[in-house]
Amino acid sequence: MILILSPNSDPQGGEYRQLTAHLAGLQGIRTRVHTERGTEQTLTEIYLIGDTKALDVDDMQNLPCVERVVRVSEEYRILGRHKDDPRPAHFDYNGVRFGQDTLNVFAGLCAVDNAEHVELMLKALKENGQTCTRMGAYKPRTSPYAFQGHGRNCLPYVFELAGKYGIKVIAMEITHESHLDEIRAALRQTGNPTGVMLQIGTRNTQNFELLKIVGRQQELPVLLKRGFGITLDESLNAAEYLASEGNRNVVFGLRGMKTNMGDPHRNLVDFAHIPVVKRLTRMPVCIDPSHSVGSRNAAPDGILDVMHATAQGVVAGANMVLVDFHPAPLKALVDGPQALLLKELPHFLEDVQIAREAYLRRVALQQRVAA
Repeated sequence: MILILSPNSDPQGGEYRQLTAHLAGLQGIRTRVHTERGTEQTLTEIYLIGDTKALDVDDMQNLPCVERVVRVSEEYRILGRHKDDPRPAHFDYNGVRFGQDTLNVFAGLCAVDNAEHVELMLKALKENGQTCTRMGAYKPRTSPYAFQGHGRNCLPYVFELAGKYGIKVIAMEITHESHLDEIRAALRQTGNPTGVMLQIGTRNTQNFELLKIVGRQQELPVLLKRGFGITLDESLNAAEYLASEGNRNVVFGLRGMKTNMGDPHRNLVDFAHIPVVKRLTRMPVCIDPSHSVGSRNAAPDGILDVMHATAQGVVAGANMVLVDFHPAPLKALVDGPQALLLKELPHFLEDVQIAREAYLRRVALQQRVAA
């Protein structure tokens, strides 16, 4: 059960103390408090953990400070989309809104190789009106001999160049808790010129200790990619690990399933699960067509497979697109064969917009039919 308190409820106030005293007397019930501080008001939610079936919703509704009560009926207690749950399905970070009704494109380098390529990429993004990107500093690889990323050594120039070109959010994978400290230190060192969305890659989806550590910080939002060898339910529970530790600013990423059933693509494209994730949870959904398709092959119509896959995801309601671009794919240190060219960026963005308009028309049609 979730108690949604009146905005700006004072934790030092008399009514709040009455509420917490009452909750402390409930047998077999633990509480967890979650607070969201916005520019104009602070919202507080109290999660009642335990056997809450005997608790009457109306009685709980009449407790001091309580504005609304939500009875949790799904497994995903915090991120789940529960019946009669009015909480907004979005969050704002560094001036960018992430929700189930928005769409943000994160085009960029799968792996940072040098400052020149970073600047060319960011300059192209600015010229095309984009404020988000992907930049891989830490790269977990299958082979121990493959390039593992420049790590903290590239962070200062990546962040400084992001500030120079007005990039507000960088999606950046981490694989160890020390990477979180390095990112924070580099942001402070460069004067916080940009923001970072921490990315938990498919290999670490069930690295529960890492999930707990990342979840305990609420400064940076998180993009959690679906695990490539586990069920959707298991991956959604991984996202719940983040939220249960305090950080519920989570985007769920679909990046294809590892199986030869998807051949000749790199993975089996799983974008049909976009509406499923949005139905089960309040998380925005990201698609990664580059790692799903893994090539620059084109159909007879001349359209690249990766662009077809992107359009399929956007038409299905995707809220974020994570896609590989590179100024010189032949020189890329990671996944060059699947990277799109900078000259293709305007075409890609226009194609995404066409698909987005188709999705919005589909939504409008459904609303007319329902009315």
